[in-house]
Amino acid sequence: MQVDIEFNSGAQLPMEAIPDLARMAEAHGFGCAWGGEANNKDLTVMLAAIAAVTTRLKIGSAVYHILGRTPATLALQAVGLDELSQGRFLLGIGVSNPTIAKWHGLSLDRPLARVREYLEIVRRAMRGEKLDFDGEFFSAHGFKLAFRPSGRTIPIYLAAFGPRMSRLAGKLTDGVLINMANPTEIRRIADEARSGAREAGKDPAALEIICKVRCSVAEERGLAREALSHALAYYALADYYRNLLSRMGFGAEVEAMRSAWQSGGFHAARALITDRLFDGLPLVAATSVAEVREKIEPYWEAGATRIILPYVPASKEVVGEMKSFIKAWGRT
Repeated sequence: MQVDIEFNSGAQLPMEAIPDLARMAEAHGFGCAWGGEANNKDLTVMLAAIAAVTTRLKIGSAVYHILGRTPATLALQAVGLDELSQGRFLLGIGVSNPTIAKWHGLSLDRPLARVREYLEIVRRAMRGEKLDFDGEFFSAHGFKLAFRPSGRTIPIYLAAFGPRMSRLAGKLTDGVLINMANPTEIRRIADEARSGAREAGKDPAALEIICKVRCSVAEERGLAREALSHALAYYALADYYRNLLSRMGFGAEVEAMRSAWQSGGFHAARALITDRLFDGLPLVAATSVAEVREKIEPYWEAGATRIILPYVPASKEVVGEMKSFIKAWGRT
């Protein structure tokens, strides 16, 4: 079981602070520094900066979206990050969502078939093969790395929460990346992924079950809750998380928030977050790091093998607060 940290999912941190924070995370017991990709600060730049100043801390993408770059481009980035980190890169990918697809002027349909093709091309390219691939969604001809890759196999994880995508993660990759799921839902996703591994003739016990639990620490719990409520509202209003939250039993709350959002905007929706909804999701508003450790225990019990902690600052002193959290984690 490994606890990791995630930087800048909300783009709060200045990029120049990341290298020092990464060194601190390495010194205080975190296993990997992850970053997400949306319209926040560039993930590849951040991971490269972390790799350059650390020696043990792994670096990971949680996640690169398959519509954000061609498979050949991702292969180049992945192999480059793995070389720079000397084998510490963990590649997490996801099929994207309709909102991000529109940002890139693309459409998102048949996600299972799309990700199958994408994974196949990426793997071939990372091995140094010359590509000659024609698929329904992706094609690549004549591309080949201009250098000999290390020969290391870069671990690949697939973001999933639906049953079919979870099984596909077990079949095709080294594990599943899970966002915004509580322990009950993580157990279900893990079971689906392991079923997929068995169907593919793989050892289900070897799969990584990686989940995110957002946390915030403040002297007053209400301040930490307030900071985390922004992330909760964002996901509750996103079409692509609607089914997940409803499946966990929060359909009524989500629909009420969406209605308020349509009539009064984001903060009107955020005002409708109930204690039941907040407490039922992977959000820890704490008054100490020891409390965060205690609150993530149910996620281990549900089958998680790695827990990523995206820390959400509760004050305007975002760098100082992050440093305090990292140092305190190493002391508990």
